[in-house]
Amino acid sequence: MSSNPYDWIKESLEIIHRADWYRSVKKIYGRPGTIVNLEGRSLINFASNDYLGLAGDERLIQASIEAIKELGTGSTGSRLLSGHRELHEKLESAIASLKQTEDALVFSSGYLANIGTIPALVGRRDVIFSDQYNHSSLKNGAKLSGAKVIDYSHCNLADLETKLQQYRQQYRRCLIVSDSVFSMDGDLCPLPQLLSLAEAFDCMVLIDEAHATGVMGKTGAGCVEHFGCTGKELIQIGTLSKALGSLGGYVAGSATLIDFLRNRAPSWIYTTGLSPADTAAALAAIEIVQTDRDRRQQLWRNVNFLKQQLAGLNLLPSESPIICLGLATPAEALTLAKQLKERGIFAPAIRPPTVPTSRIRFSVMATHEPNQIQQLVISITSILAD
Repeated sequence: MSSNPYDWIKESLEIIHRADWYRSVKKIYGRPGTIVNLEGRSLINFASNDYLGLAGDERLIQASIEAIKELGTGSTGSRLLSGHRELHEKLESAIASLKQTEDALVFSSGYLANIGTIPALVGRRDVIFSDQYNHSSLKNGAKLSGAKVIDYSHCNLADLETKLQQYRQQYRRCLIVSDSVFSMDGDLCPLPQLLSLAEAFDCMVLIDEAHATGVMGKTGAGCVEHFGCTGKELIQIGTLSKALGSLGGYVAGSATLIDFLRNRAPSWIYTTGLSPADTAAALAAIEIVQTDRDRRQQLWRNVNFLKQQLAGLNLLPSESPIICLGLATPAEALTLAKQLKERGIFAPAIRPPTVPTSRIRFSVMATHEPNQIQQLVISITSILAD
């Protein structure tokens, strides 16, 4: 036996290094935007989830400052104790309005929304059917619930239907869980067909709109709107930290669902409420999403331009601002990311175990200038041609 019970940690790190899976943080300086100062260098930023370029927007900054001046820096307690503010209610009303649902509930992060909501809805007598590529927060929420978790092949509704036929009748309640935009691939969940299956097999549906809110749909409400499913009975979860440029998470749905979660979601009940600054910033962002459609249209012009310029390369299927260049190995992805950085582009390698295959993930922003996108294209084609 080892003389030190912690020796295994060092050994595990060595294995991670050998597999080219090792990760480390990178210091970024300055305000978020299309240019970042990374380790003393100015780089064009294609690594951000700030799709609308709102995280550094002066309107969000001013909203946060005003909220801090009036309400202080922290909520000081859980929402059921001392942490509930009128500002929280305004944000929840704005989310419900954007999503066209009866009500909404704001959590302190999107991860907390998932690990609190899923265990509140199902338990040991129930079953969850989960897309194979779902985000970690969905997968861990499913594990915490104690329900039987059955993965189905990514976006494969034939596989889902087969497993529903095999297992559904063995359990009390059933929850189908999926991202709407898959964050490391950029493709979309086939939501209308998934809802039809759910109805046929008496299942609840939970959709994570983290990478869709503010981006997809005519008004930026997300994939539910994009697919014409607004008003259908389902549970929408999302984050305020991506296109909305703030921090926090939400659940949107029926008034009954939200009232239930206030009483049964532990990650909401026992967590300090979202800070005034983050709440105010998210509220300002939703107003911009609803009134400034030109910004979203510019995002899609940028997305389409980059896709056209990279046509012919090994791009993964995508219908979102997330565009991925598939690569054979983690080492190849790390090398390409390094070469891009040398040419002034920040686009980190994405590797297992986060994803099944290695890639470079490019996140397009509404605020990217054409010359910045062109520099990315020139850099990639030059590297791959060598």
